[in-house]
Amino acid sequence: MGPSAINAITVFAVADRFLRYVQVDTQSDPTSPTCPSTEKQKNLGRILLDELVAMGISDAHLDNHGYVYATIPANTDKEHVPVICFCSHMDTSPDCSGANVKPLMHRNYQGGHIVLPDDPTVVISPDQHPDLQHQIGNDIITASGTTLLGADDKAGIAEIMTAAQVLMTHPEIKHGTIKLLFTPDEEIGRGVDKVDLGKLGAQYAYTVDGETAGSIEDETFSADAATVTISGVSVHPGFAKDKLRSAIKIAAEIITQLPADRLAPESTAGREGFVHPVSVRGSVEEAAIDFIIRDFTDENLLAHEAELEKLVRTVVSRYPGCSYRFSVKEQYRNMKQVLNRHPLVMEIGMEAIRRAGMQPIRRSIRGGTDGSRLSFMGLPCPNIFAGGHAFHGREEWVSVQDMEKAVRTILHIAVLWEEKQYAN
Repeated sequence: MGPSAINAITVFAVADRFLRYVQVDTQSDPTSPTCPSTEKQKNLGRILLDELVAMGISDAHLDNHGYVYATIPANTDKEHVPVICFCSHMDTSPDCSGANVKPLMHRNYQGGHIVLPDDPTVVISPDQHPDLQHQIGNDIITASGTTLLGADDKAGIAEIMTAAQVLMTHPEIKHGTIKLLFTPDEEIGRGVDKVDLGKLGAQYAYTVDGETAGSIEDETFSADAATVTISGVSVHPGFAKDKLRSAIKIAAEIITQLPADRLAPESTAGREGFVHPVSVRGSVEEAAIDFIIRDFTDENLLAHEAELEKLVRTVVSRYPGCSYRFSVKEQYRNMKQVLNRHPLVMEIGMEAIRRAGMQPIRRSIRGGTDGSRLSFMGLPCPNIFAGGHAFHGREEWVSVQDMEKAVRTILHIAVLWEEKQYAN
C-alpha cells in the first residue's frame, strides 16, 4: 500500500481513545518503592489489554509489574524484516493532579486565548504557546483547569493503539512483526526498570512521547541524581550560643549559593545543562538536599557535579564540627551515543514523517524518555512526536489533527521497515 493510500485511511478514533484514557488516574509516585509505583496505573493497563484482545491480538498481556506487552504478527512473505516496537508510558507526572480529569474539546480553533472553565485564571495563550498559531481550524483538547490533561503520554498510547487497530483491520498494509509496549513509572525515571527485553523480542523501537508534529528526537540529556547530606551540631537552643550548627541552615546556604544566571533550569535553554535542587529534608542534626544534574555530554555532567561538590565543601568548611556526604547515582545517558551507531532507525523515522505529509524536525530533548535507557539496554530507540504541549501542568493541550498525523507516521514506519531496501 502506497503512502497516499495510508494517508487516506480514517484514523479519527484516536481522539475518542484519548478522551477515555485521560480520565483514568495513572499518576506515579516517586516515594513508592513498588513497581508500578501506584496500583492505579494497572487500571489503564487493563483497559488497553481488553482493547488489544478485542482487536484479535492473542498474546496481549499485563504483567505483575504493570507492563503491557502485545504482538502484531507479520503479514509479509519477505524474510529478515526486523522486529520493531512502539512504546509509550501510562503514568502521568506527580507534578500536577491527574485525578478526575475532565477533557474538553475546543473544535475549529480560530486563534486567541483558551480560558479553562473550572479555573478561569488558567489561560492557554498563543503568546506563551506559539505552536497554537499553527492550529487554526484544528480541534484542541485541554483539561478543565484544575488538573493536567495527560497528553504526556496518553496521546502516544492512543496513537499506537489506533495504529494497531488499523494494522489488524487492513491486511493490505504489509509489515513485519510489530511489538507494542506500554510502561509504568516513566515520569519518575523508572519506566524500564522491569521491562523484559527477551520477551519483547524487538530489534529496534520508537517511543511515541514527543511534542510538535513532525518532530523526531535522537538525543537526550545525560542525567544523574546527587544527594548532599549535611551533618550539623545539635545543641539545646537555650544554650546554643557559639555551639549549635544547624544542618537546615547550612543546606539553605548551599541552595542560595547556587548560580542563578547559569546552571539553573530557569536560566538555561538549548544545549545548556543545569544543577537543580528538587527536595530538601531534615533536622538541625542532619539535612539532605536532592539534586538532578543534566547535560548533553558526560564530560559536562561530571564538571557540574565537581562544581556542586566544591560549593558544598566551601560552605560546610565554614562550620566547625560539621561534615557532608556527597553521593551520585546515574539515571540515564544521552541516547545519541547509541543511535549514532544505528542511523537507519532515524532515517526510517524521518522518511515516515515525510510520507505522512510533514517536514521532519530533528531535535534534542531537554529531558529523557524510556528510549534513553532502552537504547543503552540494546534496543536503539529514538522518540517521535505525539502532539502534546505544555506537559506536566494545567495548560497542557493537544491537537486532534496532530494525533492523527502521529498515527499515520507510525503506520509508515511499519511499512518502511518491510520494504526491501530496509530489510536486513
